[in-house]
Amino acid sequence: MRIHIATDHAGLEFSHTIQEHLKAQGHEVVDHGPQSYDPLDDYPSFCINAAIGVVADQQSGVEALGIVLGGSGNGEQMAANKVRGARAALVWNEDTAKLSREHNDANLISIGARQHSIQVVLELVDTFIATPFSREERHERRIAQLREFEDTGAIAGKQVD
Repeated sequence: MRIHIATDHAGLEFSHTIQEHLKAQGHEVVDHGPQSYDPLDDYPSFCINAAIGVVADQQSGVEALGIVLGGSGNGEQMAANKVRGARAALVWNEDTAKLSREHNDANLISIGARQHSIQVVLELVDTFIATPFSREERHERRIAQLREFEDTGAIAGKQVD
């Protein structure tokens, strides 16, 4: 599987460890930066580029997911979710990592590097990657509604003010 990864300065060390971990498992890793530590770096472009990569790969039939990291993971999730077709979930334990895939078909996760040990982060990453989307009708319906709103600004049959 191709895994796109991006971070800010707070997650840079974790990013390197995650990349080594994923490569050892046979995954192809695409690093969207940063390449070096800069305490004043700006994460939006890194995370947006990772999300663009995931969405483009998935649309072209390549099996791909993404990981974005930051101090809390909040801003990084918000940045990734600005990309049409990205469904980035903030995860903080194995249940949220698993449910992000099973129920939401998340194609990226966001993790707060200052919130967890590297061991926990690796467990979150492994859980996310290993968990398939359930394909339950109710979850597919809800994801379709999100896509419809993203495309049209409305959801047929639903009140959106």
